[in-house]
Amino acid sequence: MLALTSIDVSYNDLKGPLPNVKAFNEAPFEVIQHNRGLCGNVVDLPKCNSIGSEKHNQYIGTRVIVILILSFLGFLFFSCTWAILVIVNHRQRRIIKKDNYERANDLDFMRILSYDGKVFYNRIIEATEGFDSKYYVGEGSYGIVYKAEISKGQTVAIKQTSSSQEDGEIVDLISFEREIQALTNIRHRNIVKFYGFSSHAQRCFLVYEYMERGSLRTTLNDDEKAIEFTWDKRVNVIRGIANALSYMHHECSPSLIHRDLTSNNILLDRHYEAHVSDFGTARLLRPDSSNWTLIAGTIGYIAPELAFSTMPTEKCDVYSFGIVALETIMGKHPGDHVSWECSSSSQIESPMMLKDVLDQRLSPSRLHFRDAQDVVLIAKLAFACLQANPRLRPSMRQISRELCIQVPLEMPLSTISLKQLRDLSVKKIGAHRTDEPASL
Repeated sequence: MLALTSIDVSYNDLKGPLPNVKAFNEAPFEVIQHNRGLCGNVVDLPKCNSIGSEKHNQYIGTRVIVILILSFLGFLFFSCTWAILVIVNHRQRRIIKKDNYERANDLDFMRILSYDGKVFYNRIIEATEGFDSKYYVGEGSYGIVYKAEISKGQTVAIKQTSSSQEDGEIVDLISFEREIQALTNIRHRNIVKFYGFSSHAQRCFLVYEYMERGSLRTTLNDDEKAIEFTWDKRVNVIRGIANALSYMHHECSPSLIHRDLTSNNILLDRHYEAHVSDFGTARLLRPDSSNWTLIAGTIGYIAPELAFSTMPTEKCDVYSFGIVALETIMGKHPGDHVSWECSSSSQIESPMMLKDVLDQRLSPSRLHFRDAQDVVLIAKLAFACLQANPRLRPSMRQISRELCIQVPLEMPLSTISLKQLRDLSVKKIGAHRTDEPASL
C-alpha cells in the first residue's frame, strides 16, 4: 500500500514493526498510541532493531539457561543411574562370590562321592596335621571326633573310624558308599549336615558340620552351661529331636532308624538348636551277618525288647527319645525312674513329685507358666515312650504333633507326681488324633 497517505491504528493492542511506507513514517504519535508494542521510525517509538536485538538476546539467554539446566539434569540422571548400576553390580558380584565360595567349599567335600577323593583325603589330613591330638574333640560310639578348619570360615567335625582288615563284619565298600549316599540325601534342620567321607585303606573318616556347643550330655554335665541352658531352650531342643525322628521314620523312603539315640549323639549349635548325629554308618552290618541279632546301642537308652528281639523297629527310637527327653528336663539320666516304669511287676507307688526330679539348677519352683506347661507335657510324653510294650508307645509323628500344641495345666506343677505321669496311656495322648495310622 505504497500510495497510502494516512492511517490511524491507535487503541488496537498491536505489536511489532510498522510498515516502512509514507503513511506510517509521517504519522503523528496520536494515531499509533495505545498499542501493545509497536516499533518503527515514528517519533516516540523505539527503533525496531533495538527491540529485536533485545528480544533475540533474551531468547538466546533463555536457551542457554534451559540447555544448562537440561544438561545438569541429564548429568545428574546419568550419574545416579551409573552409581546405582555400580552398587547393584558390586552387590551381585559379592553374592555370586559368596555363593561360589560356599558352593566351592561344599563341592570340595562332596566331590568324594564321584571323584577327586585324593585331594579330599589330603586336605583333611593336612587340616588335622595327621589327626593330631590337639584337634581332638571327643569320642563317639563309632570313632574319635576331631575339629578342623578346612578353609577360612569353614570348620568341620571329622569322625575317624577303624578300618582294620581284621574286622570282617564291616560292610564292603559298595554297601558302605550306598549308605553314605543315602545320608547325603537327608535334608532336615535338626539332623547334622553330612559333607563327605573317605574310605582310605589306612584311615576311614566322615566329615560333618561342626556344632559349637558340643553334645547335649556335655552341656547337662557342666553346671555353668546347664544354667545357661534355660527351660525354653531345653523345650526347643526336645522339639527339634522329635521333629528329626519324625522325619526319619515317616518322611524318608525307606524309613531310617537311628538305633543309638543318646544325649551324646544330640549336638547343639550356637543357638541351642538340636541336631541328631552319629548314625553308626561306620559299622553297618550285613543283614545276613550273625551279628545282626546283637544289641546295637548304648546301655541306659536301649529299648527293653531288644534283649529278645532280632529286628529293631521305629519304637526302639521312641523309647530312646523318652530317655533323652527326661534327661534333658531332669539334668541327668532318669535312672531309677525308668527302671520303675519298665518293671511291670512293681506295685510300689512312688511319692516322688515332678518338681523334685527336675533340674534343680534352674529352680523349678520359679518356672514360668508357659514353660511349666511344656515341661509337664514333655514328661507325660516321655513316660508314654517308656512303655514296656512297644505297641503302646506313641509314634514320633504323634509326639512331634503333640509338642506343637499348648496344653493347659489341669493342676499346679507342684502337685503333679511321677505316678500320675506314668499312668497316662498312649491312647490318651493320641485320642484326638484320629488321622494317625496304626503303628506297631
